Amino acid sequence: MRPIRLFIILTVAFRFGLDEFFMAAARPSWIKSAYHLLFSWRRFDTPRGARLRLALENLGPIFVKFGQLLSTRRDLLPEDIADELARLQDRVPPFDPALAERQIESALGKKPSLLYRSFEREPVASASIAQVHFAVLHDGREVAVKVLRPNMLSVIESDLDLMRIAAGLVERLWADGKRLKPREVVAEFDVYLHDELDLVREAANASQLRRNFAPGTPRGELLMVPEVVWEYTATTVMTMERMKGIPISQIERLKAAGVDLQKLSRDGVEIFFSQVFSDGFFHADMHPGNIYVSDAPATLGRYIALDFGIVGTLSEFDKDYLAQNFLAFFNRDYHRVAVLHVESGWVPRDTNVEALEGAVRACCEPHFDRPLKEISLGQVLLRLFQTSRRFHVEIQPQLVLLQKTLLNIEGLGRQLDPELDLWKTAKPYLEKWMLRQVGWEGFLANARREAPHLAKMLPQWPRLITQAMERAAQGQEQAEALRRLAESVERQGRRNHRLALAVLVLAAAVLAHAAWLMRH
Repeated sequence: MRPIRLFIILTVAFRFGLDEFFMAAARPSWIKSAYHLLFSWRRFDTPRGARLRLALENLGPIFVKFGQLLSTRRDLLPEDIADELARLQDRVPPFDPALAERQIESALGKKPSLLYRSFEREPVASASIAQVHFAVLHDGREVAVKVLRPNMLSVIESDLDLMRIAAGLVERLWADGKRLKPREVVAEFDVYLHDELDLVREAANASQLRRNFAPGTPRGELLMVPEVVWEYTATTVMTMERMKGIPISQIERLKAAGVDLQKLSRDGVEIFFSQVFSDGFFHADMHPGNIYVSDAPATLGRYIALDFGIVGTLSEFDKDYLAQNFLAFFNRDYHRVAVLHVESGWVPRDTNVEALEGAVRACCEPHFDRPLKEISLGQVLLRLFQTSRRFHVEIQPQLVLLQKTLLNIEGLGRQLDPELDLWKTAKPYLEKWMLRQVGWEGFLANARREAPHLAKMLPQWPRLITQAMERAAQGQEQAEALRRLAESVERQGRRNHRLALAVLVLAAAVLAHAAWLMRH
């Protein structure tokens, strides 16, 4: 099967002229010359990025998803290719409903007709990994049932093996191969795909996000997340609350429903920054197909999030670094941006900070010269990623997801409200967050977080202090003994060299023992 699949891939690649990508920078040069002479009869009017996108669509859903992942790595790809890959759509024909029913029975132990009061056999949505059916539970709750495509693991493993082979060839034959890190990208895609194959993992992501935006809380007024029905969820089947609303891309329907589009765009920015800086846990696949808006009277205008297969997580270090970078950008403090890159270890320690500062300034100043409403924070980040190649910046995977999500949010916001000023909307939030981190509020929060550890240690403090004092006193006594021994050695002079040597050895042993006691 693999030789046949490989032949299909090579045929599609040749048909769309993808071999030109490698020949343009092939080594040695005579290979390139011979190749052009052999295939000089071929002509392509379509741009290279569009040809790559069409080839991936022809190769099937796994390659489409790979192209989507590549589109987020703008630190590695030329802009024209990244833009084309971002247009890839993960829509494929649904699979047989009978297969879906068998998958549910295998995972949950009963037929859908017994598990649910009603089950709609025709899927309402279909993608490369899974499809969704509507159903009603016996207690009357309306749910959406996500079912994994059968035999996906074997298909994925076969294509991944071929991708690994191709990545090795790219690295050896293409001049830019090593910089593009093809094997690392395929390894990242491997993890990404296998995570999506586990619907329990996706359900856990949904539950975490729902807790962060719990119904009935102020943040719950911004975003609605479906509740997972855990007793009807397994690795290959996920059952969750059915959410009803309008796709965010359908602007006219939103207007007709009475949704305030300006507020909706501002809420989107707040949702994004609160996920990133308050939680360090964010929905990383916020394209229009996964975002709806409630049109129910009680929840009119609230965002609805769907599809939780891809989430990003940030450490406290990441959050602090990002907030400081954003604020430095807002204040046009490019030296601080450069210093932060060095301090974080993203660039080598011997990097010329002034040169990096100049490169960052060249990226940002053209944007600041325009009215704030015309500035794209996403585009600034893209320029920075492109500039980072020259300084060997190591782009962290979680920040690539963040950049992708920020571009999605900014695009959605400007679609809803062309006057959206993302920078102006975000800056007060970041300043308040930094104040909470370094002000009294942050101090008290850290104290509360450390309180259990301190409570455990507090009863031990008297004993630990006493032991430390005893060791210090013991060390002083031994130091005094050493001093007296040294004086005795000096009085003896040259009368007994052997005795002096023995005393010095003894003194060294005593000193070593004292040092050991002080450390323990």
